[in-house]
Amino acid sequence: MNVKIVLKVLGIVLFWEAVLMVPSLLISVLDNSSETKAFIIAITITVLTGFILTRFKTNRTEMRKREGFAAVALSWLAMSLLGALPFYLSGSIPSYIDALFETVSGFTTTGSSIVRNIEIMPRGLLFWRSFTHWIGGMGVLVFTMAFLPSIVGRPVFLMRAESPGPSPGKLVPKIGESSKILYIIYAVMTAILIILLVIAGMPVFNSFIYAFGTAGTGGFAMDALSVGAYNNPWIEWIITIGMFLFGVNFTLYFFIIKGDWKNIFKNEEFRLYVFYVLLAIFAVVINSMLKFNNNFGEALRHTAFTVSSLVTTTGYATTDYNLWPMFSKSVLLTLMFFGACAGSTGGGIKSIRVLVLFKSFFYEIKHTIHPKSVQKIKVDGKSIDEDTLKSIMIFFFAYIVIIIFSVIIVALDNFDFMTSFSAVIATISNIGPGFEVVGPMGSFADFSVLSKITLISNMILGRLEIIPVIILFSPEIWKKN
Repeated sequence: MNVKIVLKVLGIVLFWEAVLMVPSLLISVLDNSSETKAFIIAITITVLTGFILTRFKTNRTEMRKREGFAAVALSWLAMSLLGALPFYLSGSIPSYIDALFETVSGFTTTGSSIVRNIEIMPRGLLFWRSFTHWIGGMGVLVFTMAFLPSIVGRPVFLMRAESPGPSPGKLVPKIGESSKILYIIYAVMTAILIILLVIAGMPVFNSFIYAFGTAGTGGFAMDALSVGAYNNPWIEWIITIGMFLFGVNFTLYFFIIKGDWKNIFKNEEFRLYVFYVLLAIFAVVINSMLKFNNNFGEALRHTAFTVSSLVTTTGYATTDYNLWPMFSKSVLLTLMFFGACAGSTGGGIKSIRVLVLFKSFFYEIKHTIHPKSVQKIKVDGKSIDEDTLKSIMIFFFAYIVIIIFSVIIVALDNFDFMTSFSAVIATISNIGPGFEVVGPMGSFADFSVLSKITLISNMILGRLEIIPVIILFSPEIWKKN
């Protein structure tokens, strides 16, 4: 392990985090708000820490897989630790663990919150809270990679560790150019969303807050009733469609720019994603009609919003789905596991993994019946290699094991099973709200410190897809050779 190159990357990331705090500071200054001093102190500490870390010199500049994974995991941890300072120093969130919970929830685009009365939080902190969604959605290291090629030789390992999905690739030969393309698409889509929300009647500042949460599929709201506070069908449909689109693999948008529509409709992951979203909407609408007095239009609006919110792991709400029939809640819980597409800003297992697992299941059945047959598991006409299959199986196993142990730890707080179970699912899948106490109208404030630390760990594990974090605890990775 070349520790110096990891620290250098960490320093650059912290420098950019300080820069990204500046808009929130400016809003605080304009509002003459009390948290201005907290932002100045936080930015100063973050800049100084980043400056010190970038001073480390190393003879070897090649970024290997172990350095890439370590740099990503440590960067997300450091960003969260320092990003929590504005909340804590301002006194808006008096407990540092709670401030860290809120910040990790923001950067990992989870959206779980410990804040009970969000409507009294100052605008500067509200902006920083939601802006962390936008930063974490595409990944701050993907942003930084546009500047990293001159510092590290193979930044593709950073992308592999940070980008959601089993096998992220380059859109163009140079990884720096790929990251620029991704962020341009991301920024343009966010800008369009902001404009549409303003046209629909949402105030400009609020439009930024909800656009950041939608684009990053995060879900932090500035209203106690979330999007439902506006009771505006146009706003709800704009965000519904926005959440769905940000749950699509961004590579497909690159194909659209190139005019290559065939690759989009041939993409099996995209077809599966569309299929189970439409199926879930149909099933829940039929099952929950009575809750909406048999008003099909209203049932469709709220169901489509909720399905899109949970499958993309955004977590916004227009109504309390805790009150829906058990069948509908079971469908929503299933969507929490599935998640959106790889290469999107969404969380969960990802539909590509679900697709490969289903294909592996049917492959084993066919192979059992015809043991001498030679077949390959294919996606989009391409064979899945053994390494990819193994990584998907390992991820799924680790995902289930972490859920089991986390539920056991969280259960020490003696909440009902659905609260404990859905809290774990909501954090490791980066969804935000769960059911019962942690439902769309609840919060995570009543959990113990041990449970909050467990859920914080789950959020980071879920966002970085487990392996980059787990390997930090392997003694082998820290050896020089």
